[in-house]
Amino acid sequence: MTGEIDYHVGKRLRRRRRLLGLTQQSLGEMVGIRFQQIQKYECGANRISAARLFELSEALSVPIQYFYEGLSERNDTIQDAPEFIAPDVLSKKETMDLVRAYYSMEEGPRKHLLDLAKSLQTEAEQAGLRLIAATT
Repeated sequence: MTGEIDYHVGKRLRRRRRLLGLTQQSLGEMVGIRFQQIQKYECGANRISAARLFELSEALSVPIQYFYEGLSERNDTIQDAPEFIAPDVLSKKETMDLVRAYYSMEEGPRKHLLDLAKSLQTEAEQAGLRLIAATT
């Protein structure tokens, strides 16, 4: 029987696989299992053994701790905090495409894009504050 931790590890597995642009089939081949097993791991239906987790971490070039990151903070997150990101945002294809495009750039353009995004965020936050002030 699987639980919340298995589900979290599976989501982290899916996120990393997608970030690298791998299919379930190709990841399965890398570790010697069928893609259906990868599917079961990713949805949390099957628990990943320690040996298999090690193989997956090697195939995905991440330390084993990667799969557990954020697990202890998940229950402590306050959803209306300014830094909150909805958990499903990081598993969306659009987000992974954006991250891949961002890291395919040289450092200079990446910095400019990040500065632009931050300035747009600040403008949006200020516009929200002006709207609140106008209605009160």
